[in-house]
Amino acid sequence: MLELDSGLEFDAAGDEAFFAALPARPGVLLLEMADAGARPYLARTADIRRAAERLLRVPEANSKRLNLRGVAARIRYRATGSKFEQTFALYQNAREKLPQRYRDLLRLRRPALLKVNLRNDYPRCYVTRGLRADDGFYFGPFASRRSADGFAEGFLDLFKIRRCQIKIRRDPNYPGCIYSEMKMCLAPCFAGCSKQEYEEEVGRVLETLETTGAALKDRLEREREAASEALDFERAAAIHKRLEKVSAALWGLPEIARRIGKIDAVILQRAAEEKSVAVFPVRGGLLGEPIFLDFGELSSQPRSVEAILRHELDPDAAEAKAETARKAETAEETAPEQELAEAAEPEAPQPRNLGDWRERYGLHSAPAELSEHLAIISRWFYSKPREGEIFFREKDWPYRRILRACSRLLQPPAPEAVPGKTPPSKA
Repeated sequence: MLELDSGLEFDAAGDEAFFAALPARPGVLLLEMADAGARPYLARTADIRRAAERLLRVPEANSKRLNLRGVAARIRYRATGSKFEQTFALYQNAREKLPQRYRDLLRLRRPALLKVNLRNDYPRCYVTRGLRADDGFYFGPFASRRSADGFAEGFLDLFKIRRCQIKIRRDPNYPGCIYSEMKMCLAPCFAGCSKQEYEEEVGRVLETLETTGAALKDRLEREREAASEALDFERAAAIHKRLEKVSAALWGLPEIARRIGKIDAVILQRAAEEKSVAVFPVRGGLLGEPIFLDFGELSSQPRSVEAILRHELDPDAAEAKAETARKAETAEETAPEQELAEAAEPEAPQPRNLGDWRERYGLHSAPAELSEHLAIISRWFYSKPREGEIFFREKDWPYRRILRACSRLLQPPAPEAVPGKTPPSKA
């Protein structure tokens, strides 16, 4: 937890020395009251000293501004190096000190997500702000519900799963809807397809979202090449048009939008200390405690910064590396036996029904703070301008890119342009 690591007792008689001791820096402050049962005052500010003066100085006559001079006993605060660190510190302390109103204090709004409800016999994909461990497939977050609706509208045109909210009874006398008339739905409502066919279509939807479109594009490209080799140019042209439609539907999909359980990333921010960077790990959509890298001290350390990051982000990597080295030493002796063992091992079965889809893609755990952490992350990610950088884990953490980003963050900010003046040229 990002503790409020500094504090001072407030004495109205010596308020000038009290204010002078406070830093004039951005951060989070907490005013504790003399009455033990009174609710503390918690806020973030661009200037801790100025905020304390506004709250604790002698009030002006007839002023309606909040003043806590007569009831405050002490102040606790934490200087922060970025707005993201400030928000996360405020969230953690508000959740602990003000459990009943911390959501209102931070104005936390659950992010917009796409959900495929895999508990339904005939799942559909729709936009939601709810997030529960109900074995559903959750994809996002998006900047807003409008952007999620816009993506879903184009994306679902690529498939034929239902968009209606009715209870499917498979009644041949049911008239269907406009999507079934336009051949944009498999129409399970009037038994237009078998249950297995519908589940296979759902599987294609999940696989496409899981790979952010890569699986669908690869399949279509293979079909187009096969059609071209068979000299079936009309089919190849039709597949090419569908491929263009897929690219258009996926164009503009934000990098952060992915299956919630696969949101593994690091967010880099300036730290409060000079020549320091705060690394916020994100695992499965949950923010972890930041790793503070003080490059002024790390320059004299025997370990490299990359080794420190590997130890913090992937603590099992060293053990796995040692195990790999041990296996490599005995590889020559056990190579034939190993090949026979691998040949004897059956391949992992591919998902074929809703039970398999739930097991592979469903959200099985959703802590209470998951949607809150996603709200904090998405608010920062979609902010303009966005301070700091983010890197996602694919097969491994991009350590080299993270280190290059740290060097960019440590550079002094560029001077703001002044109207009427040209910036100095770089000789």
